[in-house]
Amino acid sequence: MERELFTSWALREALAQEMRRDETVVLLGEDIAEYGGAFKVTEGLVHEFGPTRVRNTPISENGFVGVAVGAAMTGLRPVTEIMFMDFVALAMDQLVNHAAKFHYIYGDGVTVPMVLRLPAGGGRGYGATHSQTLDSWFISVPGLKVVAPWSPADAKGLLTAAIRDDNPVVFIEHKLLYPAKGPVPEGEHVVEIGKANRVREGSDLTIISYSKMMDEALRAADALAEAGVECDVIDLRSLQPLDDETLAESVARTGRAILIEEGVRQGGVMAEVACRVMEAAFDYLEAPLIRLGGGFAPIPCAEGLERTLMPTAADVVAAAHSILA
Repeated sequence: MERELFTSWALREALAQEMRRDETVVLLGEDIAEYGGAFKVTEGLVHEFGPTRVRNTPISENGFVGVAVGAAMTGLRPVTEIMFMDFVALAMDQLVNHAAKFHYIYGDGVTVPMVLRLPAGGGRGYGATHSQTLDSWFISVPGLKVVAPWSPADAKGLLTAAIRDDNPVVFIEHKLLYPAKGPVPEGEHVVEIGKANRVREGSDLTIISYSKMMDEALRAADALAEAGVECDVIDLRSLQPLDDETLAESVARTGRAILIEEGVRQGGVMAEVACRVMEAAFDYLEAPLIRLGGGFAPIPCAEGLERTLMPTAADVVAAAHSILA
């Protein structure tokens, strides 16, 4: 019987296996050592690898992301955790102007093999500055790769691939997925960055999503199946680079598509995906594309208000009926 792990455990397993395999892999972040990180992903790793390789940092995102950039340039492979994705704003200069660009500026003599782990998303009542999904900020920065796993297996496989990559990788983890449980391969498991995953096959409608919104996409697909509508459900997994081929093939076959993300709809990841699909499969479309995304407002603490800003399976079903009519 295939074993199952929580996503947080799958991430920890990837970190531990890569640290055993490669002594240049080091971890940096606030409270990641004895405390195990805000979401316990690094729990226990300091006992195996010691405080030299699992380092607590001061509360200074700009500082310790800068340390990670320098460490990566000089031979280490740092994996840096920012406690909440919102705080990455404090380190944008180091990430966007340094990590992403040094390889281009200095040529083949310099690489920046670092991973920046960002716990993202709402749903826990943390409020406007601890609940954002800022994925779209990074996909337009040349030099960065951006991934956002949904399943525990992909969390392990993509983090392994990210650590081994010679480019800086922004690794986005939805906070509500940490306790999600699913099958995870034992031993080495690598998922190629840049490849989407067809999670469900269908011929009537394509639903494209990623991260926590995959749960809503699949709930909607189940509901639509009861009405005789079979959905092709695509998990992007990788936001930069995007898997244009898989997206175009699916939409060309179904003729209709709904794109769903948690981040703010305006200027979101799915705005880019929609453009790519239009460029590659416009002649096959039988209805306009529909984008669903977060509301254009800061995220409130109140559970009921927070929920109104996030797309749901019911929104996907309603959109599906409108383009299938």
